[in-house]
Amino acid sequence: MAVSYRDSTVDGAPVVRPVLHLSGAKLRLALEALIRAAEPIGGIERFAAAVKLKSDVMQDRLANGKAATIEREAFEDIAILMATVRRRIAGLVDTAGWTHVREAIAMLLTDAHMPDTGDARIANFVKSFPEDKANRFVRDLASELLHGVYPEHYPLMHRWVWDARANTGVLREIWHDPASGDDVDHIVLDIPDGHDTFLVLREELSQFLSDNGIFRDMLWYVDLLQAQIYGDYINAQGGAYLKTDFSAESDPLEHTRRILGLDRIAKRRGRSAIKGDAHALDALKQLN
Repeated sequence: MAVSYRDSTVDGAPVVRPVLHLSGAKLRLALEALIRAAEPIGGIERFAAAVKLKSDVMQDRLANGKAATIEREAFEDIAILMATVRRRIAGLVDTAGWTHVREAIAMLLTDAHMPDTGDARIANFVKSFPEDKANRFVRDLASELLHGVYPEHYPLMHRWVWDARANTGVLREIWHDPASGDDVDHIVLDIPDGHDTFLVLREELSQFLSDNGIFRDMLWYVDLLQAQIYGDYINAQGGAYLKTDFSAESDPLEHTRRILGLDRIAKRRGRSAIKGDAHALDALKQLN
């Protein structure tokens, strides 16, 4: 299936962006399920506060040049909050050395607010480590760091959101094919998994949420909605995909929490890596 594009302009220059055909029905089902599942923990607002807290922690440790001097122990604390990274990061650090990993992280984040640099940053970050199929999570690491430290500039760009090579992710689960309707099981989506695609996806989901009465903290509600969609996919697959990271549970929010890295309050050597306002901390505790 070929992807269509739309023209727009940025500072007067023409920009070609992908057009995403999303299923409103699937999005409504996911949002309703998320709101219903969050009721026992005090509502979706508390869940959103916990997602924001994760970003606050990453900014506190890595923003404003701090990435260049962060110690391995402090980084491992926040790595626990990255679900697809935390099981593999120790091996990467042991192989490449902490100094190299830290330098790569600092390079990734330096001036990352500059427009139109996201794809190149991620590519350079991945290339700075040995090419190994088992290390595809390095892209997720870059995506986690950019989104956590610069959430307004970088939406979620993880493989579970959209992986063009594997043809899997949130985008596929909510795709609507104008020709065949919502039956997309046998369709290959010819959509790049670059920064522009993820930006358009966030814009479309933000519009959907605002149409459904959500107007505040949009960045975090978009993250929640995407995690709920992919959590539902994992549940439907019996936990087969990424089964080393996620296991089947009866709790309707189990996979949603794990995907976002909120299933653990990071405690190492007798101290907590999570510090923030009491409301957000309480929200995170309620999720565990």
